[in-house]
Amino acid sequence: MKTISLALCSSLCVTLILLSLAACNTSKAAFAWEIVQAIGTPTARHEAGLVAIENNIFLIGGRRVNPTDVCNTETQRWTRKSAPPFELHHFQPVAWQGKIYILGAMTGQWPNEVPVKHVIIYDPLSDQFTIGDPIPTHRQRGAAGAVAYRDKIYLIGGITRGHMGGYQAWFDEYDPKHGQWRELDNAPNARDHFQAATAAHYLFAFAGRTTSKETDQDMSLTVKYGNVYDFDTEQWLAVSEQEALPTLRAGNSAIALGSNVIIAGGESVSQVPAHTEVDVYDIATKTWRAWPSNLEGRHGTGLVRVDEYLYTISGSGNRGGGPELTTIERLNLSGMPFCSASCK
Repeated sequence: MKTISLALCSSLCVTLILLSLAACNTSKAAFAWEIVQAIGTPTARHEAGLVAIENNIFLIGGRRVNPTDVCNTETQRWTRKSAPPFELHHFQPVAWQGKIYILGAMTGQWPNEVPVKHVIIYDPLSDQFTIGDPIPTHRQRGAAGAVAYRDKIYLIGGITRGHMGGYQAWFDEYDPKHGQWRELDNAPNARDHFQAATAAHYLFAFAGRTTSKETDQDMSLTVKYGNVYDFDTEQWLAVSEQEALPTLRAGNSAIALGSNVIIAGGESVSQVPAHTEVDVYDIATKTWRAWPSNLEGRHGTGLVRVDEYLYTISGSGNRGGGPELTTIERLNLSGMPFCSASCK
């Protein structure tokens, strides 16, 4: 009886281990980016803006004058909408009160692009672009990070002379209700070609570079350290060595999900293909960890969350200007054991 019991126990243990391994493998397979097969195809572009309002994802601008493409995530269908009044690129769009605000953008051709002088507003309901409030002349720049927080839009960093130089550590507050601007304390580090994110009462500026084409350092001067701003105290916080960005890159996408700041994609001098790495900063522990890598490297686009999925679309597959992509990738957040609670 002991022999049978031991054999039975051994068999059960082996079965349980195999089942656990199978479940683990299945789980791991699910925690990966997937290509979405949509109806229709967006306009290929890079250095564009990606933003979500409810279940619609808006792909706006980019090099050249492109139509606005909208993907409904429920039907997975693309619809073509109006183009902006002129070429808009190198910006991080902000959704505020049902409209999309574009500030900190550039226009014109590489490498002598110029900053856009006004806030540009897109209304999805009317499918119309309007030219909004002027941006103060001495604070105009492109390739800046932009976020919304408590009915204000904040603009950080950027560059004043296209890809030639003029990178800044500027930090500004824009009140879209009253059209007013307020200059805030400069960030500890200047940076351009990056995206910012907000979580809790903090603003996070990670990645980017200090572009200076006139010194032949267009992509090599990536910024190792991020900057964190406390909206409550209106102060920049010190960042330690352990908080240095694991993957140096610029032209990256950024988004905050709960207590996590996600940095994905981008370009750097270290490789020709755009980056696939996804680095995640934990606000509580101030440490980084890796999430599943993108299937395709891309820069010059964005990250958006719709329901339990994280999306990225279009962008450039290599550093520089191409190939321009039209693919959609998404990551299912609902089942991730390290994210389901902290990504809400």
